[in-house]
Amino acid sequence: MTRSALLVTHTGRRQSAQHARTVAHDLLAAGFEVRIIADEVADLDLPDGVRPVDDQEAAEDIEIVLALGGDGTFLRAAELARPVKAPLLGINLGKVGFLAEAEIDHIDEAVREIVSGDYTVDERLTLDVRAEYDGRLIAESWALNEVTVEKGQRAQMLELMVDVDGRPLSRYGCDGVVCATPTGSTAYAFSAGGPVVWPEVEALLLVPISAHALFSKPLVTAPTSTFKLTVDPYTSFAVLCCDGRRTWDLPPGSMVTVERGQLPVRLVRLAPRPFTDTLVAKFELPVVGWRGNRR
Repeated sequence: MTRSALLVTHTGRRQSAQHARTVAHDLLAAGFEVRIIADEVADLDLPDGVRPVDDQEAAEDIEIVLALGGDGTFLRAAELARPVKAPLLGINLGKVGFLAEAEIDHIDEAVREIVSGDYTVDERLTLDVRAEYDGRLIAESWALNEVTVEKGQRAQMLELMVDVDGRPLSRYGCDGVVCATPTGSTAYAFSAGGPVVWPEVEALLLVPISAHALFSKPLVTAPTSTFKLTVDPYTSFAVLCCDGRRTWDLPPGSMVTVERGQLPVRLVRLAPRPFTDTLVAKFELPVVGWRGNRR
């Protein structure tokens, strides 16, 4: 049985293309069928034997999806991997790369572990979202990190009514609201003042953005919770965004429903590593302290 891998990378960066060529060559030498999105082939100059595929069939029956780049590349790869439940490995070629499992200096080691099958797979909670207006569906999607409803006009505050589990919570005059997963707690939700939540925790996060309200603290709810965000009929239009990649305009009076996703994203883990270590490394936290280690 032929083993297979799909490569997803940032075609606009020369360094990413070089690393993609190296990974493709090593996987082909190990007997893998290597796939690449057809629209990206011309930009990557990959070795002979790499199979161009359309987006719709890219990850069908694939053993593993490799995302070479930053978090944006990883999220693009997740869109291909999630529907077919394919394991996804992130190799960070960007800056922070919070979603990546391996760093640029360890690409060769990562490929060797893929070839040997020496890895495990974790499942990450996702969000399903749908938006309705005047009784009709205007948007339906999902997110790994977060779903946001934000103001569509810079100069005007957005009025949002937020319900949790079918009960009214609060009406916010704000720039928007972030609904996030634990995976996304270190992304937009963190920038908006939300807490860091360990990925193993099953929970949902709701974080108001610049809310003009006495009660504007971030909330952590049960994983079974349902959020309903209603754009006030007398406010300006809003924008719905999933993972910073897919957006829709929301007219006043629209209602957005966010709940736990039916399909998780399956992430490859090469070696056990406490999330604390990842947090310290990615955020460069001052473990020693400004006075240095005095012991």
